[in-house]
Amino acid sequence: MVAPGAREHLAPPETRGERLDQALARVFPEFTRSRLQGLIEAGHVQVDGKPAKASARLKGGERLLLQVPPPTPAVPVAEELPLTVLHEDKDLVVVDKAAGMVVHPGAGHASGTLVNALLHRVKDLAGVGGELRPGIVHRLDKDTTGCLVVAKHETALVALQKAFKTRTVEKTYLALVHGTPTAAEARIETLYGRHPVNRQRFTGKVKEGKPALTLYRVREAFDGAALVEVDLLTGRTHQIRVHLSEAGHPLLGDSLYGSGRKPKGGAAEAQELVGRQALHAWKLAFPHPRTGKMLRVEAPLPPDFTAALKVLRGR
Repeated sequence: MVAPGAREHLAPPETRGERLDQALARVFPEFTRSRLQGLIEAGHVQVDGKPAKASARLKGGERLLLQVPPPTPAVPVAEELPLTVLHEDKDLVVVDKAAGMVVHPGAGHASGTLVNALLHRVKDLAGVGGELRPGIVHRLDKDTTGCLVVAKHETALVALQKAFKTRTVEKTYLALVHGTPTAAEARIETLYGRHPVNRQRFTGKVKEGKPALTLYRVREAFDGAALVEVDLLTGRTHQIRVHLSEAGHPLLGDSLYGSGRKPKGGAAEAQELVGRQALHAWKLAFPHPRTGKMLRVEAPLPPDFTAALKVLRGR
């Protein structure tokens, strides 16, 4: 029996070979593809009674079950969630974002986000810069760890946003990549935009787009992998992941930009230990919105990243 609010449909023959999210958009046209992708990620879609990924290919004839959760409050609510604070004063807070934590509520993530945790910790944060993303100055991908700054009031928010826009913010990341780049250090400068075919992806191989600039240095070379230090001079979505992938060295564990690349040597065990894209927002420096003096914050490597490094170093 199909539960109330659930929708069931047999995948028509013409969905053969299509991705699940594409097929669902055909079967349930009342939902946008991004909404369907969010529902898939949240586990609200089953194929023949089992959860499936958006990228799963259909054969046609499968039983598709879509369970639409009840509406959630439009305004995020405070939740007592684990939160590591690296720096806090009356103007801002810098947190060490954990892997798997989404920054703000969105499709498929109405709760359990960094914003929900911040609303519990920081008084009067609600409404700073808007109801849905209070205090949020910049973002990190769900599975990227490390430094993220949040403004506590409107004046600080405006000043920090200006600092990011004018590139007076220093952002340094650490990444584990497949193979070892030939050059010990390099500058990657491209135009940047959405991929023309897969709209979930971005690319630096476009004729028109926004400028994107990444600098990297190889810190250590291992068997099948390398530890790379990256300076992010622009803040495009997925920029480090895209630039390093298109340079031939995708991040370990990056399912979106790794192109199914299998790690070699010790990198295989390291990738399994990390279990996500191996990217950490290591250092963040920016002019303090009240004093104008540079505030420098560093996030220690998370346990999974440290464990991967120990394996790669043969310890």
